[in-house]
Formats: sequence, C-alpha cells, structure tokens
Amino acid sequence: MTTSSPETPDSPDYLRGFGNHHVTEAIPGALPQGRNSPQRPPLGLYAEQLSATAFTQPRAANRRTWAYRIRPSAAHPAFIRIPNGRLRTGPFNEIEPDPNRIRWDAMPPATPGTDFVAGLFTVGGHGSPLTGMGMAIHTYAADTSMTDVFVNADGELLIVPEQGRLRVLTELGRLDVPPGQICLIPRGLRFRVEHDEAVRGYVCENYGAALALPERGPIGANGLAAERDFRVPVAWFEDREEPVRVVQKFGGNLWAADYDHSPLDVVAWHGNHAPYVYDLADFQVLGSISFDHPDPSLFTVLTSQTPVPGLANVDFVVFAPRWLVGEDTFRPPWFHRNVMAEYMGLIRGVYDAKAEGFVPGGASLHNTWASHGPDAATHRGASAAELVPQKLDDTLAFMFETNLPITLTAQAWTADHRQPDYDAVWSGLGREFRA
Repeated sequence: MTTSSPETPDSPDYLRGFGNHHVTEAIPGALPQGRNSPQRPPLGLYAEQLSATAFTQPRAANRRTWAYRIRPSAAHPAFIRIPNGRLRTGPFNEIEPDPNRIRWDAMPPATPGTDFVAGLFTVGGHGSPLTGMGMAIHTYAADTSMTDVFVNADGELLIVPEQGRLRVLTELGRLDVPPGQICLIPRGLRFRVEHDEAVRGYVCENYGAALALPERGPIGANGLAAERDFRVPVAWFEDREEPVRVVQKFGGNLWAADYDHSPLDVVAWHGNHAPYVYDLADFQVLGSISFDHPDPSLFTVLTSQTPVPGLANVDFVVFAPRWLVGEDTFRPPWFHRNVMAEYMGLIRGVYDAKAEGFVPGGASLHNTWASHGPDAATHRGASAAELVPQKLDDTLAFMFETNLPITLTAQAWTADHRQPDYDAVWSGLGREFRA
C-alpha cells in the first residue's frame, strides 16, 4: 500500500505494473479494511465504485475501481449542452471517404488562451461511441492550463505529447507526461491538464475494447512493452469548496455543469481502472538479425482487439531508436498496400522511410489499401547504402493502425497545414527494369 499527502512534491509518485489491482491512500487510514462499502467509511468519506466493464465479465477482463472521496460524484447539477469547438465524433460523415494519401505539417500555434480541450482538433476516424466500436484521431495545440475538469464518456484517451510537458491531474492521482512518454486516461475518469509552456501532440480516442498489451506468441515471455514499466499514480486529492466547471463528452457532444467543489477529491482508492504513464524509451525493440524488414506489428505497444482474433480495433505502434543489421536487405519499410489504415505521427527526428516533408508534429494518413512506402530519395539512398550495422538514433515516430478506413473531418481536409502535393514524394520512382 502506498500513501501520498495532498502536499506532495511537483514530481508525482507512482505505482508500477500494467492492469494490476493497486491499493493507495493519500491519508493513512482512509481505505476501509475488509469490505468495500462499510456503513461509515473512514474519515467521513463516501464510497463509490467506477465500473468500466459489466459486473459479470470474466475476472481477467473485469475493470473497476473503488474510490473514497470527499463528495460523491452524484452531487452536481444538470449538464447543459455547450459548443463542440473543433472536436468531432463518429460516425464520420462530413465528407466522403477518400482513398488518397494525405500528409499534414505540424499544427499551427494555439490561439492565445486555448486550453487542452479547446485545442483538440479532430482529424477523422470510424465507428461510433454509441456502438462501442471504432476510434477517432485528434491533434492538440494549447498554450493555457485548464481550469475546467474534463471527462470523456465516449472512449479512453491515449495522449502522445510532441511538444511541451503535460501535468495531468486526475481523480486517482497526478501524471507527469513529457514528450517521449504517453499517458492513458480511462473512459469516464475526470481530469485536468496543466502546463507551463505551449504544448502540442496527438490523441487517439478509443471507442472499443480497452487498450491492452499484445500477446507475444513465439517471442516468449519477454520483449516489447514490459508490465513493470507502466506507472499508475498514487492517491492525491483536491479539497476545494469553490465553483468548478466540469465538461463532459457524451454521445459525441460536449456538456457542462457547474459544481460547487472540485471532483478531483478521491482520498484513497483500490482497483484496476486507472490512468497510467509509459516511457517509450522503455520499449524493447525486436527485429531481424538476418534479412528483411520485419512486419510493423512487431513494434506494437498497446492494442484494442476486436472479436476477430488478431484483428485490432486500433494498435499503438512505436518506431523507436534501433539497430539495423539485415544483410542483402532494403532496410527501410518496403512498399506495401495494407488492409489496415495507418495514421503516423513524428515526435522527434526523421522517420527512416521519409527523407523530407514529414516533420515533428506532422502526420500522414495511408488509408486501407493505399499504396505507400519510402519516398524516392529514401529509396535511392537505401538501395545503394553500404550494409554495415546502422543505428537509427534521435528518432521517434508512432502509428495508430486501425481495422477500418478512416474518414476525415471537413476541417482536416481543408486545413491550411495539409500538404497539397504529398503524392509528389513518389514521383521520382522511375523505371529501373532491365530484361
């Protein structure tokens, strides 16, 4: 059991492990012993269960947390509909699905006074939160810390910072998330994002099964992302008796209610429905040590599976620093067409399949069955390179890969930072056939 006072240092404490049942209290003695809902919980707290799965789902899949809080979350007035800003939700039908390859530069700087929620810009997606299937892709740019509290009832949020460190204050504790790390906010959990500088990054909103670690299969018991490297916050709370606006995303729209207290008031909790942070530098990259570039599925950090075995609703894949040693091998990713849709972002450096034009903060979309691969400059260089062991360093890219076509929002299609001539990167791939 870990304890943490509300006056903890700026760097938060963490518990370790993915999917573990954690037990933590900010004040010793706040957790009831031997039962979840005693007649009178300790310290005059209220007992409340957050149930993220049906009660009767198998134990291995069941997700729930018991929270002991200053006020029950039921103590609030009605939510009132507010504007969605640039936030969109499936079903995505503003424009028709487009088979073309698309690339964007980085998001422009945020308008002064923009916080994390106001700075969300929906790129596209598929499915709908009302059916519990599909996903949405967002980017964000903000220069101002949130004063509101936000909760997403539609899906869990995987946040990938590219610029600027985030402090994410949640009902269950605090997260510190610099670029190069990711955090996940579970569906239905209230949180606030603060920062001391302009921030920018990417968000995957997952409507489907909760993201989990992929099976390793023949890899064995080790490799890829290790459970012990995921960090869950210890209990921390705000005791604020003052007006706080809570914004909720529900059914694709934003709603707001004015509370008379902060809902981030959980003094103790135990369970496995909790936020977490993961450092992408901890990912153990595996690859070929003989020939050929491996399938990118080997770089999967997290996966949301569908009922079809091995078919992901969404995968989160990372292309981290690594050694390339393949002999008689074209070492960058090969040319391919894929049944899965691929949205790629760049956190730092240069991606090995795109020599130019793909910039940190930018993104590309190769929809299902779109032909893609290395650009002409990369192909020329890799085809003639001396095949000595090569370290890909100072690079960090990622991919949201999903099982159905991604339909863009109108704002993503018409955005000023969309590159109008992306197809030109392959224009230099001429005929090299020799009979």
